[in-house]
Amino acid sequence: MVLKINNVSKNFGGISALTDISFSINKGEIFGLIGPNGAGKTTMFNCITSIFPPSSGEILFLDENITGIKPHKITNKGICRTFQNIRLFSQMSVLENVLVGGHSQSHSGVFSGVFRTKSQRNEEEKLRSTARELLELVGLSEFEDAVAENLAYGQQRRLEIARALASDPKLLLLDEPAAGMNDTETADLYYLIKKVQERGVTTLLIEHDMPLVMRLCDRITVLNFGKKLAEGTPEEIQNNQEVIEAYLGSEGDDDIA
Repeated sequence: MVLKINNVSKNFGGISALTDISFSINKGEIFGLIGPNGAGKTTMFNCITSIFPPSSGEILFLDENITGIKPHKITNKGICRTFQNIRLFSQMSVLENVLVGGHSQSHSGVFSGVFRTKSQRNEEEKLRSTARELLELVGLSEFEDAVAENLAYGQQRRLEIARALASDPKLLLLDEPAAGMNDTETADLYYLIKKVQERGVTTLLIEHDMPLVMRLCDRITVLNFGKKLAEGTPEEIQNNQEVIEAYLGSEGDDDIA
């Protein structure tokens, strides 16, 4: 088991954003976390990555309690994420953005960096080689020297994923990666996430594109108003009346098909 969420709650003053949430993710799974706007999905991501700690409960990663540890230590342990809003270094090149993501894999100290020792040069070349491999994975090899802000929107989304993968995560958290994409870009994203799965990376996905979620995910947890509403396979979620009503009210069920 890669991730286990045990009875996690998060309060902001008198507002309860998450209430007693529990779920677990197995190695190699693509696991969906879905729900209407305001359901608490991104709050859960923020708790897992320690942007802010849960008010109660615990988070276990590879059987280690990581609840509330520093965010940079979360990354070092093998968890990385993307965000709803693209957060690239817009004036840096595509390759440089991925290299920044690989910083946690660098072990050279100040002395090595200043004096450009052989070990430091070898490490830098290895990081560049890995970055170029990841750019090939996401289909951006030909743009490595381009300025990041000049990429098309869908390409910027893929660059974010490459940068996250550069930290060599065991668990990748994707926060609405298909937001703003057209049908072609969304189809490309599907195949990219499947490629990431083939590399042995476990993925936790927040997404509002229900056809993508249902096609992509092995299992899904549904949140509503900060509470766990349902959990199961895509087929089970599609046929769950409580989930249908949470998204649509009681009049229809087409949007989660």
